[in-house]
Amino acid sequence: MSKHQPNSPIAIASAPGNLPGQRGDAALSCVGEIGFVGLGHMGAAMAANLAASGRRVIAYVRRPDQIGRLEALGLRPTTDIGDLLDCKIVISMLPDDDAVREIVFGRKDIGLDGLAAGLMPGAIHLSMSTISTAAASLLASEHARKGQGYVAAPVFGNPDAAKARQLFIIAAGRSADIVRCQPILDNLGQRTFVIGADPQDANLVKLLGNMMSATALEMLGEVVAVVRKRGLDPQPFVDIMTGTMFGGRAHKIYGDKIARQTYAAGFALPLVLKDVRLALAEAEKAGVPMPSVGVVRDRLITGIARGYGDLDWTALALIAAEEAGLYAVPSVTPD
Repeated sequence: MSKHQPNSPIAIASAPGNLPGQRGDAALSCVGEIGFVGLGHMGAAMAANLAASGRRVIAYVRRPDQIGRLEALGLRPTTDIGDLLDCKIVISMLPDDDAVREIVFGRKDIGLDGLAAGLMPGAIHLSMSTISTAAASLLASEHARKGQGYVAAPVFGNPDAAKARQLFIIAAGRSADIVRCQPILDNLGQRTFVIGADPQDANLVKLLGNMMSATALEMLGEVVAVVRKRGLDPQPFVDIMTGTMFGGRAHKIYGDKIARQTYAAGFALPLVLKDVRLALAEAEKAGVPMPSVGVVRDRLITGIARGYGDLDWTALALIAAEEAGLYAVPSVTPD
């Protein structure tokens, strides 16, 4: 996992999260202003929770039309990233490698200064995005070169879990930096798993965990398609499976949605495909075949080509149903 100990097992230390009003909220008073970059569905819910705990959160957005929405959440929005540079901790919750690299290194062509060039020595970039291990290592090195800290802390959970402070957080970085970030992590999630000092390891765990969920959804979609094609109601089948052999969170939460054919926007298919490609690249680098993940990749490409890019990854079941002939495949006209 770590480039320093390639054959060592992961040593996982875990810390339970705290409910609002417990230690996490009180400790936040020591953190000072918190910068936040990446105010999509997940990021906005997380930043709003920090603000609701009494913290002043400076939220960076590029579009002025987002300011009113963020103010309503109790945040202090700004279109000037320079307003974040006095913060001791800046959180990023961005969609991909390119977006995080841009925020850290900046872009001269659009006049965007980067966090690495502007944050004070000793400040910490708390990166909660799902990115590649290569990107995590690059960002950690750049922040270290500037005398800053970098903690990778990607999360398991959807926007509803973020609103309820029920995220599971995978953290890696210097121990002292994680300790400084812990009050924030306690406030955002129900449990933090600290897996070591190398930030890239947290991102690898997150990517592989997402692959386990994605393949579970693909299989759920396939078996539910069989049940439907035999003329049965899939809900009792899902209830039996999740009440016996497959009682994990992924099967229970998503199995119910698949049985009810609920594919509303959540973890959108293009973002799932991004994670799948990153995981396959990690596996190839390690010399490990992942044939089941290859199937999921092809299903996602199919779904996006059919116009389902805005749907949740439960739409893997919709694609499986269409492949089984249960529904007519819609005609998608290019723009």
